[in-house]
This record gives sequence, structure tokens and C-alpha cells, in this order.
Amino acid sequence: MTSIEHITLEVADPEAAAGFYTALGVETQVRVRASEAPTTGFRGFTLSLIVSQPATVNGLIDAALGAGATVLKPAAKSLWGYGGVVQAPDGTILTVASSAKKDTGPATRQIDDLVLQLEVADMAASKQFYADRGLTVAKSFGRRYVEFDSGAVKLTLNRRRSLAKVAGVSPDGTGSHRIVVGGDGGSFTDPDGFAWEAGSS
Repeated sequence: MTSIEHITLEVADPEAAAGFYTALGVETQVRVRASEAPTTGFRGFTLSLIVSQPATVNGLIDAALGAGATVLKPAAKSLWGYGGVVQAPDGTILTVASSAKKDTGPATRQIDDLVLQLEVADMAASKQFYADRGLTVAKSFGRRYVEFDSGAVKLTLNRRRSLAKVAGVSPDGTGSHRIVVGGDGGSFTDPDGFAWEAGSS
């Protein structure tokens, strides 16, 4: 089974970005490197930190804000649970969420899942592309959403407008995605321009 070991964000200030992801406790899975590749607006992906309860959501959002993030959507209850959205200083959009609406204990810093959410133009084609490269489908909802079993970082495929709406941003954007996926499936570029490279733990 193909798995994702980490992701690498291409940023203007690697030292500052590394400090930000260390403050969130995801420095093992989220790496950074310098890039001046042109990019504007929505980059076509988000990261989600899935945690056990609202208190943990609040703690991680506070840590993100303390490290320089800005709020895109304040943390709040919703039909599916509790969560909020922030934007890192390097421009990456992060959702912090829990399926629980009530706390069951003291806040922790434990992240249960780190999810990479990619936008795709053709859900069926992209699903098949990744299946052909050894990723196992865990959930699939027609042309709306696909989730893969992909190791340390979960991968989901989403429609661009839906992904941007959840993030609270305009779907408009051009230029580089400024992200590279590191895994054991080799080096390739998917149909939507997201690059993969051979990872090393």
C-alpha cells in the first residue's frame, strides 16, 4: 500500500514556517523549504488537524494564533462537531476540528489525524489515478469526496469550490500549489498539478 510519510510546504521564510509547525506539534509530518514560486489566492489544498474534543481545538488554535496565524473562521459548533480555520503566516490554510461537541476531559495537544485535502477537477479520474499508484480507497462519495488510507498523513480529494467554502476563502487562485507530497510511491505529478517525491523517514 502506498503511504504518505510527510508533506513539504514551499515557503518564503523557512525558519519562521518551521517554528510555526513546531508550535503546533506537526513538525515530523510537515516540513518546509524555501521557494519563491509565484502563487496567488487559494492554492487548492488545506491541512486539517483532527482532535478529540473542543478544548483541544481551542488550545491548538490559540497556539497557531500565538505563532502568527490569522483567523479565517472562528472556532464554533456545527452540525458535524466543533472547529475553526486559520491561515499560517506562509499562507497555508489549516482546519482544526473535532467530531465531538462537548469536552470529556482536560485539553491535550494530541492530534489524532493530520489530513491533506486536495482539490481535483475530475474526481473519478483523480481517484483512479491514485488507486493505480497503490493508494487504497477508505471512503468514497461519488464525485464529491474520496478518502484514502495513506499512512501518517491522510489524503482526501475534494471539489475546489467545496474545499474553499469550508476554508472560508474565495476559490480563485493561480500559480504554484507550493506543496510537495513525500511518500513511498515514487515521484510523479497528479492530474491537478500536485507533485509527489520519494520520501525518506
